[in-house]
Amino acid sequence: MPKLPIIFTMLLLVAAPAAAAPPRPGFVAGPVFGNFGHIAPVDSDLAIPDDAAFKVAFDLSAKAAPGEIGRTIDSAARFINMHVAAGVPVADIKVAIVVHGPASGDLLKPEAYAARNKGAVNGSAAAISTLAAHGVDIWLCGQSAVASSIDKADLVPGVKMALSAMTAFALLQRQGYTVNPF
Repeated sequence: MPKLPIIFTMLLLVAAPAAAAPPRPGFVAGPVFGNFGHIAPVDSDLAIPDDAAFKVAFDLSAKAAPGEIGRTIDSAARFINMHVAAGVPVADIKVAIVVHGPASGDLLKPEAYAARNKGAVNGSAAAISTLAAHGVDIWLCGQSAVASSIDKADLVPGVKMALSAMTAFALLQRQGYTVNPF
């Protein structure tokens, strides 16, 4: 019986859409993630080849403001949205987010986040759940987790623990991932 609340919480996190913020002027909802990761249609001079496939790792260390989706989390969703909109099959887009430092707290379940942030809402939690449910690998630096007293049980479902962020990047690069430079 004690597992029921945990399962219920996990289902709510996965089912709950990320907080819908209206797109800024010139941006629209994307084809994969409609509530975040908004994209701008662009008449690009850089053609994306028909056989393009992407494996991209994002580096996240900046903590989001309470109640807001972290910029890098939103950027990872935008990367997927804009390339699917440009004709790249979603199956040919692999994204990982490696989280360390102050941003580690943004991976906390809502109740754990609120307990550490004076009752504030974790604006990234629903987006993290949605990204993980769509196959985005979200890795927490184990060294940052220990330094921040974060237990695996406190993490949003779908977040995985790595020995370190350095290890995660090294292993992702061995798998053919490039590191997004911003």
